[in-house]
Amino acid sequence: MVSKAESDHRIARLQQELQGQGIDGALIIFPIDVYYFAGTRQNAVLWVPGQGEALLLVRKSLIRAKEESPLGDIRPFPSSKEFPALFGAEIKKIGLTLDVLPVQQYNFYTKLLAGRELLDISAVNREIRSVKSDWELEQMHAAGDRLCAVFAQVPQFLKAGMREIDLSAEFECRLRKAGSEGHVRMRAFNQELFQGLTVSGRHAAQPGFFDGPVTGRGLSAASPQGASTELIESNAPIVMDFAGIFNGYIIDMTRVFVIGSLGTEMQHAFDTALEIQAYVAENLKPGSISEELFAGALERAEKAGLGKNFMGAPGENAKFVGHGVGLELDEFPIIAQGFKAPLQAGQVLALEPKFVFPGLGVIGIENDFAVSANGGVRLTKLSDDIVFV
Repeated sequence: MVSKAESDHRIARLQQELQGQGIDGALIIFPIDVYYFAGTRQNAVLWVPGQGEALLLVRKSLIRAKEESPLGDIRPFPSSKEFPALFGAEIKKIGLTLDVLPVQQYNFYTKLLAGRELLDISAVNREIRSVKSDWELEQMHAAGDRLCAVFAQVPQFLKAGMREIDLSAEFECRLRKAGSEGHVRMRAFNQELFQGLTVSGRHAAQPGFFDGPVTGRGLSAASPQGASTELIESNAPIVMDFAGIFNGYIIDMTRVFVIGSLGTEMQHAFDTALEIQAYVAENLKPGSISEELFAGALERAEKAGLGKNFMGAPGENAKFVGHGVGLELDEFPIIAQGFKAPLQAGQVLALEPKFVFPGLGVIGIENDFAVSANGGVRLTKLSDDIVFV
């Protein structure tokens, strides 16, 4: 559980930002943000004044929220008539995370807080959450070890004649037994993911809605991503891209398996992916600029003659090579064009250089690294080598 010292530190960082922007307080409504600051994912709203003690207002379950949260002031959510009385006349500007707040909820709080100015603190919230504390890094190191242990078991159950869904289900079962919570939380609108992707051969190169380089065919038009019922093909890469979620924290990694052998084109692309990963990881230092790292990655892909296949099928390429991870899969920072904010020590990124070849398949690698003065500190320590079965 989140300790009182950890929660106090996070709230203090938020209050410092609020004071710097002249905002009188923040109303934290989105569940995973409530968890980050208050240590509980119960149905609750957190009020963080610019100064003073935070207040957690719980709809359900109050009993469990009091068991889980280290906050000192935890109360039942008041009636609509009582709610405005919690905010004195001096509270004029209130921050909300409008990147995830539905219009219905915004309108609800606009009425309850009539006469006050509601401001967007989405960027502030995401920036704070992007920098992991020592405790968070410990959680993610441990999560990395547990996910790697499941990946190491794949050669035990990967067999010729399996369907993608059979391989995926076996992995998912073992991942759940290892304690993974399964909820791959994403902040971006219209994105979703069920634990991970198991895709193989030409079926892996199927384009789709998912904002990443690989989507897969999936099981239906309603679930058009991930494993399908197609048989796994021999002599073609099997890409397993999974998130392990432990104590809320996500670790994201990809490994490649092959039944048989691999052609020279795919091997060349894999070697290039390793080269790009090494380059970006080496430069994950405070002060490095994300878009410059992306440019360097793209330059290496183009030099290898693979630029059009980098991070997606030609014409549908994803515009990043790494993304922040933590309590959500799509946190800041992003190693992408246009992302100019300098990296900070303690940020954690999933680096995933991949190449997509329509009609042939997908190949690449993904590992998680923490930004440090000496470059990326790796959290997923399983060998990058392709496993031939």
